[in-house]
Amino acid sequence: MKITDKKAEEMTARELAAYIDYAVLKPDLTPDEIIELAKEGTELGCATICINPGYLEMLEPIVKGTDTGLCPVTDFPFGTSTTESKAVQVEIVSKFETVKEVDVVANFGMIRQGMYKEVTADIKACADAAHRYGKELKVIFETDTLTREQIVEACKCAVEAGADYVKTSTGFLTGYNGVGAAPETVKLMLDTVGDRCKVKGSGGIRTYERLCELVNMGVDRVGVGYSSVRKVIGLD
Repeated sequence: MKITDKKAEEMTARELAAYIDYAVLKPDLTPDEIIELAKEGTELGCATICINPGYLEMLEPIVKGTDTGLCPVTDFPFGTSTTESKAVQVEIVSKFETVKEVDVVANFGMIRQGMYKEVTADIKACADAAHRYGKELKVIFETDTLTREQIVEACKCAVEAGADYVKTSTGFLTGYNGVGAAPETVKLMLDTVGDRCKVKGSGGIRTYERLCELVNMGVDRVGVGYSSVRKVIGLD
């Protein structure tokens, strides 16, 4: 949990941006569009640019030498590849110098069935792959598909597996009542992991007020789509 004496409402736009993973993940974006968006996220001072792995080489020159890193999202958005495949994906992207952290989607179908031993092993393989290269791993649970009990157990799996962050949502789920980083969900995750793991809220963060609420709760990171970032940090 991030500890600060300063309330979010007292922070500058750039200080708030430092909490943000600037998400550029829509599969229909062209390379030129991705480059321009990544430039904006970097200029704003966002913590990372969240991207699909195929664009790492293209974006490295944009973030190199800045306060912003790259955060490739692996096995996105379903998390249903084999453990071996997921770990290889994480290892490949972790080799890039400008990669700050790696996101991976947990197998939330297995979480829903209570296969926590398998979920833990899956996450551990990915965490080990990231840590070999000095990168942190964020695990996405797609919490809108889970009960409160399942969210708690999933967080315990991530902690046992050595993950560095637990995260609420991909932002690409359909067919559910999507609340994403609802304060009650984030609080449940913060209470469960304590100081053993960090928490990232993602999904539905589209206002300055919601960002401030989550920062004041103690999240270490938030995921925000590129179209909402300027509004969320109080620039629009």
